[in-house]
Amino acid sequence: MTAVLTPPGVEPHHPERQPQLTGKKRRADKVFTVIALLAGLSVLAILVLIAYSTTKEAWPIFRDKAGEFLFTKRWAPNEGKFGGLGFIYGTVLTSVIALIFAVPVSIGIALFMTEVAPPWLKRPVVGLIDLLAVVPSVVFGLWGVLVLAEPISGFYQHVSDILSPIPLIGRLFAEPVNGRSFFTAGIILAIMIVPIITSLTREVIDTTPTTEKEAAYGLGATRWEMIRGSVFPHSKGGIVGAITLGLGRAMGETIAVALIIGSAPSVITAKLFSPGYSMPSVIANEFGESSGLWQSALIGLGVVLFGITIAVNLAANGLVRRSIKNSRGA
Repeated sequence: MTAVLTPPGVEPHHPERQPQLTGKKRRADKVFTVIALLAGLSVLAILVLIAYSTTKEAWPIFRDKAGEFLFTKRWAPNEGKFGGLGFIYGTVLTSVIALIFAVPVSIGIALFMTEVAPPWLKRPVVGLIDLLAVVPSVVFGLWGVLVLAEPISGFYQHVSDILSPIPLIGRLFAEPVNGRSFFTAGIILAIMIVPIITSLTREVIDTTPTTEKEAAYGLGATRWEMIRGSVFPHSKGGIVGAITLGLGRAMGETIAVALIIGSAPSVITAKLFSPGYSMPSVIANEFGESSGLWQSALIGLGVVLFGITIAVNLAANGLVRRSIKNSRGA
């Protein structure tokens, strides 16, 4: 064992030793800590206040007709019937359709921009995706109603004629066929959430260490094998978070869905090409003329949507933590 000698007057280096702060810097550090803590707690406080105020306004419907509200589908305010199950179903169905279309496209675009595209092409593609993210939702809705709904109904009819005779699958695409439907709303939502998922996924993929990629190439891996073995394991948690954020946007979207979903009476059907309704759209369409228990029921739909969104985020948080533990071998 050899001793390390240091010149006279030079203090040995200790990596673990923290720099000593002066009184002024120590106070500034404490002030910053307090400000950061208050900023974090303010978000939690706002969340609690929103949950409390909306639940308080919706309490009459939960108190008097909770079972009918959550587990039946008949919605007839003039008759005092407030079954919200059909709206919950419509929200979940359109969001799932949106994810089915948006997730593969978003991940593909993100991989193209990070791993394939040359620098001269990457910049305009990134700019185009960012530009698409700031387009107002009403523009997507109007485009869906005025441009997409009529021609796509003919395509739906063609798909229905081909697939409806097939058992089980045929039920999803059976008639009636309408251009303003669950499926069209899902397509519009997919277009709207692609920029969000793509941007976040691209940022996450960019954090993959270059050494890991080069190591994969050094072992003779192809580009796809490198992506599958290095990029995806490192980025899995972040991609799940990006998908969750996109799902939250899809579930909460109001105007675009209200314009394109068809606003049919509250229904629960497996027919994807039929018109329907969702929680945000029925709130937007009926809140202005509502009062009393009717208004409480609409606010109750907002509370249910709020709860579903929180549950989805908590589940995604668990998946992210689990994937991080698995990637670390814990």
